[in-house]
Amino acid sequence: MFHHITVLKEEAVEGLAVKPDGIYVDCTLGGAGHSERIAAQLGPQGRLIGLDQDDAALAFAGEKLLPFGDRVTLVKTNFRYIRQALEKAGVPLSPEGVPQVDGILLDLGVSSPQLDEADRGFSYHQDAELDMRMDQTASLTARKLVNEWPEGELARILFEYGEEKFARRIASVIVKAREKAPIETTGQLAELIKEGIPAAARRTGGHPAKRSFQAIRIAVNDELGALEDVLEQGIECLKPGGRISVITFHSLEDRIVKQAFAGHIESCTCPPDFPVCVCGRKSTLRLVNRKPIVPGDNELEINQRARSSKLRIAEKLG
Repeated sequence: MFHHITVLKEEAVEGLAVKPDGIYVDCTLGGAGHSERIAAQLGPQGRLIGLDQDDAALAFAGEKLLPFGDRVTLVKTNFRYIRQALEKAGVPLSPEGVPQVDGILLDLGVSSPQLDEADRGFSYHQDAELDMRMDQTASLTARKLVNEWPEGELARILFEYGEEKFARRIASVIVKAREKAPIETTGQLAELIKEGIPAAARRTGGHPAKRSFQAIRIAVNDELGALEDVLEQGIECLKPGGRISVITFHSLEDRIVKQAFAGHIESCTCPPDFPVCVCGRKSTLRLVNRKPIVPGDNELEINQRARSSKLRIAEKLG
């Protein structure tokens, strides 16, 4: 059973301002919570395209979205290939040859089933084979990364992606351990991470392996690189008036989204006494919400995993 509580469902979908005859893309299908809400607002001419690289998510979503018939198209792909997926799905093109849609939704991070199923190797709470792949056909696993990547590269990803201040110590412990025998399981890795963190620091801030597991998961799935790709392509694929809703779960993701949106919002550089603008700088986006939307108390009571989520929404200008 693919049980997942959708985060900021109403806010993210409302932010898209769904039109009954529009074309919408859910780049992170997961448990289809957002997709179901979007599809329910579509008329016979509307269309929803759902993307996911997880076979379990696609199977579950396919069953959940059956009532909407051919309004829904599901595609197995990493969302970084959004333009290619939309082209293959037959989405109408602009005169420049770019697929054009009315809305794009991204709910980033790992779904609850991926975290909760021990054999996926995402969790430090359950002992399992090191994996952490969102796409089970991908070649890079957490086991391969932990056992084969150089110590300096391990330390870098732990520091950059996990914001782990003891990254060098943890990387050193991992490398020394793997010289004796390969690190095979999440339990082994969690204990090594714990060993690399001073006892005093382990007593605060939750589970000592949390930040490092996050970092390794991000690296295994190249999550930040994929996010940069989908934002660049996705904004290009929006029609004028189309909207993009993005839910992030940690500061690195949120920073990338904030900067990507800001890069499409230009400010006039002409001197204030110029009667008309001559610099030619024009925005291609406007922010729908100046500050990120966060979950309310009621949602946090139901789903503690929503506590770090932030929603940013932008609209394509004509």
